[in-house]
Amino acid sequence: MKNKMKNSISVLLFILSISGINSSCKHRKELTQAETKPEAPKEDSLDGRCRLDYKNAKALSRLMKDNEFNYTWVFAKATVESFVEEKEENFDIRLSLRKDSAMLVNIQYVLGINVAKVLITRDSVKFVDYIHKSYFVGDFEYINDLLSADLDFDLLQSVLFGNSAKFYDEDARLKPITDRLNCNYMLSTERKKRLKRIINGVEDPNEDLQIITLNPENFKIIRNEFEQSSTGRKFIASYSEFVVKDSVYAPYHVDIDIQAQKNARLKINYVRIEKNSPQKLTLNIPAKYDAIQIQKK
Repeated sequence: MKNKMKNSISVLLFILSISGINSSCKHRKELTQAETKPEAPKEDSLDGRCRLDYKNAKALSRLMKDNEFNYTWVFAKATVESFVEEKEENFDIRLSLRKDSAMLVNIQYVLGINVAKVLITRDSVKFVDYIHKSYFVGDFEYINDLLSADLDFDLLQSVLFGNSAKFYDEDARLKPITDRLNCNYMLSTERKKRLKRIINGVEDPNEDLQIITLNPENFKIIRNEFEQSSTGRKFIASYSEFVVKDSVYAPYHVDIDIQAQKNARLKINYVRIEKNSPQKLTLNIPAKYDAIQIQKK
């Protein structure tokens, strides 16, 4: 019973940790050094098969924003594989989201057995464990202390559908890279030559690092990488299987790799995405359920 309860709580913490790891690029607390490095951009070459026109950071940022998945409401169903340390979990989720407001995540095992529900707003978190008849209610300050992080609702909603996560108030912080050999545009907080030296291990980053890789055909984000300079803590989100279904053009596969004190990987395979149909975003806690006491670090 205790292990099952820990698994349910870990699902909640893992969902929250998606935005917590992202926020590490805003001067967060220390974590251990990560091992792998993002792929270095290759030298530009006009001899390759791909030819890309130069675009400055302002133009790339505008094109990226103009081509994001735009919505007011979203309902999505997905199968999820999570790997935390070396433990694998498989479950289904139903996600209801009102942009910039709240999201409700219904977690189910195979055969539609309700396991838990999580309601996340801009400043609060509610979690109900139906298997063990228990619940948790807290604010983000409590969760931040628990995870040694700084959670951000905006980052969480962006990561789930491949939209840009805003880490810097000025576009000038992002430098354009035209990677003609890989046939991609990139936006990075480091210039190309220094970025290559950092990725190849010749230099260490002096500041937190962000690299956004864009598909040149539609300027969708296909990879978003963040690294905290002081600790090597990393978050990498990759997006693929962009298809048009029911007027929705979005990535139907999301691969999230977290490299920190506890390494984790999350594979999200959307089977259905609907937008702009209002959803019910409420979570009722049964009167006889017991409060979950989570020990702070």
